[in-house]
Amino acid sequence: MTPEELAQIKVDKSVDARGTSCPGPLLAAKKAIGQIEKGQVMEVLSADEGTKRDIPKWCAKKGFEYLGTVEESGYFKIFLRK
Repeated sequence: MTPEELAQIKVDKSVDARGTSCPGPLLAAKKAIGQIEKGQVMEVLSADEGTKRDIPKWCAKKGFEYLGTVEESGYFKIFLRK
């Protein structure tokens, strides 16, 4: 998805992991994914560079759909669909 499309997407769950470093954002995502239904969208907010690699790999391993990453000022928004 393009950054413009991601900006318009309806997010069902937001995980703010900006205050943690690797592996904190991934652990927070793993915990939160159980709180949404199949087909719903979750965003992970992280300032850790490694999260941009970790979340897509985790999605591929678990069968979730990685939708994309948007860079904001000082952090990233990473979107996935369960």
